[in-house]
Amino acid sequence: MPTSSADSARQIENLLHTYAELIDAGDLDGVADLFAHGRIHGEEGGGPETVFEGREGVRKLYGFSTRIYEDTGTPRTKHVTTNAIIDVDEESGTASCRSYFTVLQATDALALQPIIAGRYRDTFHRPDGTWWFESRTMHVDLVGDLSHHLKW
Repeated sequence: MPTSSADSARQIENLLHTYAELIDAGDLDGVADLFAHGRIHGEEGGGPETVFEGREGVRKLYGFSTRIYEDTGTPRTKHVTTNAIIDVDEESGTASCRSYFTVLQATDALALQPIIAGRYRDTFHRPDGTWWFESRTMHVDLVGDLSHHLKW
């Protein structure tokens, strides 16, 4: 039975939420697996140093940037993804999505608060019958206290 655009949109939405679930669980390997057939652009139009390609590149990005707390094995964050607008082209097996993100964090030294908010611009492809991230570009709109989240 062929996949409908609604089914594909739901699968893509699940990818968005799986990313949030994995990063909040501190599963950086799992996050990297989502990009086995894709890449993350840390900056739109940025140079090659801002592009993290494939599983290894994405794992490297999160390994050097994300602070994981020893007592929980997590970054003590909650990534909230909203306002997803998904466009699917079933015939070509491609899709795109615009969404918002807000990251909340609380640590022993930081009261619960939003620490960053912005937009994701994602593309997806279906090279093997399964939807995968093809690219993710992060656009940061609002920045709070990132000192407990990022290593730099």
